[in-house]
Amino acid sequence: MTEDRSVLERDAPGPDETVEYGPAPDQVTDLWHGTGPTVALVHGGFWRPEYDRLHLRPMANALREAGWNVAVVEYRREPGRPDAAVEDVRTALAALGPAVVAGHSAGGHLALLASPEEAGVLALAPVADLGLAHRLDLDEGAVADFLGGPPDGRPDLDPVRLGPRPGRVTIVHGTEDGRVPVEVSASYVAAHPEVSLVRLPGAGHFVVIDPESDVWSIVLRELTALVR
Repeated sequence: MTEDRSVLERDAPGPDETVEYGPAPDQVTDLWHGTGPTVALVHGGFWRPEYDRLHLRPMANALREAGWNVAVVEYRREPGRPDAAVEDVRTALAALGPAVVAGHSAGGHLALLASPEEAGVLALAPVADLGLAHRLDLDEGAVADFLGGPPDGRPDLDPVRLGPRPGRVTIVHGTEDGRVPVEVSASYVAAHPEVSLVRLPGAGHFVVIDPESDVWSIVLRELTALVR
């Protein structure tokens, strides 16, 4: 299956405001001011420095139009320094106090690790099992590049090996995801049966962050359910 990556290049209005949560250039959060509850978005890109938060602008604008107050978190992406990314996301989210954290791909991994206990988590095609992702060699060694070595050396950063998260967690994952196979999420849910896994038949990796996709209404439904 050929992945539809068009959302990554689609033009969309920028944020109303950008705020700093630390001194590094990547320690910033973009804000779209809305009237509803706050959803914080954590972008993916296999934790690599070349992928930043800009591709989430279509999603951020669509969520504001749907009534959300939206924050898009940037974080340091430095190969071999995973704690920088985790600490950044944790710091940014603690300052925001979101009702829900939605993370995509590697951002889903960070959302599972770093979200405040009181926030719901919507993990979209997350890299939720680092050991399995490493064995599958996702993005040609992305897990080892991120961690600076094999995942067995950092079990504290592998969501599947940690205890249950407080609060509600829902995973949404396409069955035809060619970037992060749905088996990665299924492995996490097998270890954490309290987590809901919504499988999207025939869907790929990027449609879950694309407001023009056929599955967008499902993403909105699951996001809204986490604040009820």
